Amino acid sequence: MLLRRFIEHLRKQPWTAIAIEFLIVVLGVFVASQVTEWSATQADRRLGREYTARLLADLEQDLENRRVLIAYYNAVYASAERSVALLQDPSADPQAVVVNAYRASEYAFYPATRATWDTIVSAGDTRLLPQQAVASGLADYFSNDATQDILDEMRQTAYRQRVRSLLPHEVQAAIRERCGDVRNDAQEIVGFRNDCDLGLTGATLRAAADRLQRDPAVLDDLAYQFSALVAARANLQGDAVFLERAIDALEDGVGE
Repeated sequence: MLLRRFIEHLRKQPWTAIAIEFLIVVLGVFVASQVTEWSATQADRRLGREYTARLLADLEQDLENRRVLIAYYNAVYASAERSVALLQDPSADPQAVVVNAYRASEYAFYPATRATWDTIVSAGDTRLLPQQAVASGLADYFSNDATQDILDEMRQTAYRQRVRSLLPHEVQAAIRERCGDVRNDAQEIVGFRNDCDLGLTGATLRAAADRLQRDPAVLDDLAYQFSALVAARANLQGDAVFLERAIDALEDGVGE
């Protein structure tokens, strides 16, 4: 009896309408999921374009900085080369001796501009960047900052320490004030002054030059300074080449 009533009840149901309603629900869920997925994809693309634009700006700034550093270390290297002859010539101009010897011990530093990259990595969003740019070695570039390695090396060379221990404070102060680095409006080092006059007496300059020329360890230490400068310039050139390629890859990715 109960079974008969249940069967009769089923026969009276509007199955076509129920089926249609079911399909509508299923279709609605499917469409909603597709819209959500599309929206997420579009949001990722927008964020990826924003990341790419910001990272491009950072890398372009780094490339400009590397070029400034390359020019700077070329100038330091040139001073080191001049110092070899000047230190061995008792009749050399004493101002030229002390200025070139001092400049041969100089260094400059521009760290990688990494704020955008750190944001991308911390958010786990490297997949949103053009993958050819990521594959080019961006992670290695930011993990191993060549400029920091150069700084650590150049600031503690034996030559730098020796020259600056031999030159009197008065002479070093005059070099920094009158013959030192050229800085831009942001106080970033961009090179050396082309012409300078220390404004010191001939006797003061001669005494300072003599201290450098009479210490045989200065030339010995300068020999190692050359190897440090060669490595610095090579690493900076390598960075510049990498940055040019990474920038090209990011720009190509933006156009896709």
